[in-house]
Amino acid sequence: MPVVLMLLLTLPVAVALACLRVPAAVARTATAGCGAACFGLVLALVPAAAHGDVQYLRFLRVDAVSAVFLLATGFLYAAAAVYSIGYLSGRADQRYSRRFWVGLNLFAWAMLAAPMMSNLALLWVAIEVTTVVSALLVAIEDTDGAAEAAWKYVLLASTGLGLALLATIFAYYAGAHVLGQSYDLGFAQLIAVAGRLPHAAVQLSFVLAVVGFGTKMGLVPVHTWLPDAHSEAPTPVSALLSGSLLAISFYAILRFYQVAEAALGPRFPRNVLLVFGVASLLLAALYLFGQRDIKRLLAYSSVEHMGIMAIGVSFGAPAALAGVLLHVLAHAAAKGNAFMGAGVLVRKFGTNRIADLRGGLDLLPWSGPLFLLAIFALGAMPPFGLFRSEFEIVAGGLGQGSDVAAAILIVGVTVAFFGLAAATTRVLMRPPRRAVPAVELELVPAGAGPGGLAGSAPAGPAVARGEPSGWMVVPVVAGALVLLLLGVHPPAELNELFDRAVRLLSGAGS
Repeated sequence: MPVVLMLLLTLPVAVALACLRVPAAVARTATAGCGAACFGLVLALVPAAAHGDVQYLRFLRVDAVSAVFLLATGFLYAAAAVYSIGYLSGRADQRYSRRFWVGLNLFAWAMLAAPMMSNLALLWVAIEVTTVVSALLVAIEDTDGAAEAAWKYVLLASTGLGLALLATIFAYYAGAHVLGQSYDLGFAQLIAVAGRLPHAAVQLSFVLAVVGFGTKMGLVPVHTWLPDAHSEAPTPVSALLSGSLLAISFYAILRFYQVAEAALGPRFPRNVLLVFGVASLLLAALYLFGQRDIKRLLAYSSVEHMGIMAIGVSFGAPAALAGVLLHVLAHAAAKGNAFMGAGVLVRKFGTNRIADLRGGLDLLPWSGPLFLLAIFALGAMPPFGLFRSEFEIVAGGLGQGSDVAAAILIVGVTVAFFGLAAATTRVLMRPPRRAVPAVELELVPAGAGPGGLAGSAPAGPAVARGEPSGWMVVPVVAGALVLLLLGVHPPAELNELFDRAVRLLSGAGS
């Protein structure tokens, strides 16, 4: 198993360096192969992580909690790499393609590295690397909007990570009182002596971590970079940002949560997460109404789901914690599918504007229905994984006596579903545009709408039926199958992984 950790840490970097020199056709094949290999390596870690920690040297360590987040990143890395082959098809700019493949591999590498770090300082460094690489990918389109979104992202994320660094310093200060100044901020060391840590320093460290890493996670009110970055980034990058990067930032908060709960008891850290979670869920649910850009719509959906996960941890019940961990995986698959489906729509119609996207079910025989299934999954409809995860979270909250918070969660999720459904109906169900001959335009009666004959589909350039690329369909089909598997019958090995991760998060395991 230590060999697996080293391969996960080195393989994406090696492929990224190779992509600097090889032709684009070779780079895309190498990236897709690397993504599939990394996902396979993560799957190989699951049985070992379900029964104990996997460690190599002093700085690489994977436990059950780490493995859950590695699974989400590994799957999306593979899916985005395959999708990108179709996404870049027909693009003649070799320089752009080379930068894209290098950036995609480095981005995935940083997100795979973060959960493998054994201490808080290295975890902060890994997440800082994700900021640098992902900001360059947001700006890669070289437009004014992309440059503005990347600058806003760098400014806010750097501020947040500055607070997260301060949180790490306070955590070190708290540990130094017990362990001396030469310890390395390892999670296990801090948790082992948590009962003797100074409470004020731990409280301040946890709050700063929630605000700081919460900036990267997309928690309200430090979420404002997220809609701009998601809407301007290339679609495969948007899928990784939403399904993996936000989750990795949440992982960092969970590590601080483990220390805070062990040192302070459950009440303080859970209340902090509940406040941020409820604010994120409710505000994002309302923002889903009236969105004009399909990728911004999905970005606000991500804020909603980050709020759900924060609320789930605040319940503290084993069922709710298991639901949160399942939610991490199911949200990665569902949001990856949704962004990749939106990317096909944007490619087909040449615009992000919801008002100009119509007839998706008619014109896209595969991507249209798959996008609809992704929206159903994000709305927690059965039998998909997010229905199961949110059911477990709500059941855990009710079992703990958090009736009001559970009710708020149900209401927020319902409102969010209506917002998603309204936009999706316009995109998929309206009749497609049809070209209207000039002679017909002369016969349009007075008072008819601007689209042509009263009650007809608007005139405009007709869009041919068919998929832009089969490469953009295959990973979405795989994501839909994963969502069904997680919702209907999660594998026994995955349930064992969740059980041990729940024990670790609740302080009942080592």
